[in-house]
Amino acid sequence: MSNAMAERLAAIQERIAAACARSGRGPDAVELVAVSKTYPPEDVDSLARLGCRIFGESRVQEAAQKIPACASGLEWHGIGHLQRNKVPLAIALFSRLHGVDSLRLLERLETCAAEAGRSIQVCLEVNVSGEASKYGFAPDAVPAVLDYVPSLRYVQVDGLMTIAPFTADPEDSRRHFCRLRELRDAWVGACGWPLEVLSMGMSHDLAVAIEEGATMVRVGTALFGPRPKPGEDV
Repeated sequence: MSNAMAERLAAIQERIAAACARSGRGPDAVELVAVSKTYPPEDVDSLARLGCRIFGESRVQEAAQKIPACASGLEWHGIGHLQRNKVPLAIALFSRLHGVDSLRLLERLETCAAEAGRSIQVCLEVNVSGEASKYGFAPDAVPAVLDYVPSLRYVQVDGLMTIAPFTADPEDSRRHFCRLRELRDAWVGACGWPLEVLSMGMSHDLAVAIEEGATMVRVGTALFGPRPKPGEDV
């Protein structure tokens, strides 16, 4: 397992470095988020020993069981759709949320973070493709949300996230990643503070995402291997 995982990690790092070189950036410009949902703590620890420090979980309850069983000192991100009733637990578990997709969720995060006395970093999820099956703000709704952000004390909105429609050809994702970057640049000019994080790109399209400005890529199966089937021990 460790040898295969080391080979997979090296391959991903090579893809990241090559895409960074093509876009005129150093490989340290992009952070790798290892998507560990459904994988056991042993797999997380194996990848951590190989140097991965950031892990992403989609389900709050799964993360609450897994994180205490993993090595200490790791950084945990919430990458899935977050229900408002799970916010207090999410704040306790994660340092960053990638998928904040409503003003009501932002308000709830601020209230619970204030009660917990801790801050949390946030990416606003933007549904650039307009797919009805995806969560996220419509692009034309984001400026009003950014107008609200200065009133937040505990929630730090410092970036944007999107998920491109899956297609066989990663090049099909380019226009969506390019659009988010262009929107970010326009919104930064209007709101007056940097939105430095662009969380976009996964296993199949991370190179295209990096070429279009991604600063974080979220990779699961290409690092860990096939996900456990339902009913298998995880």
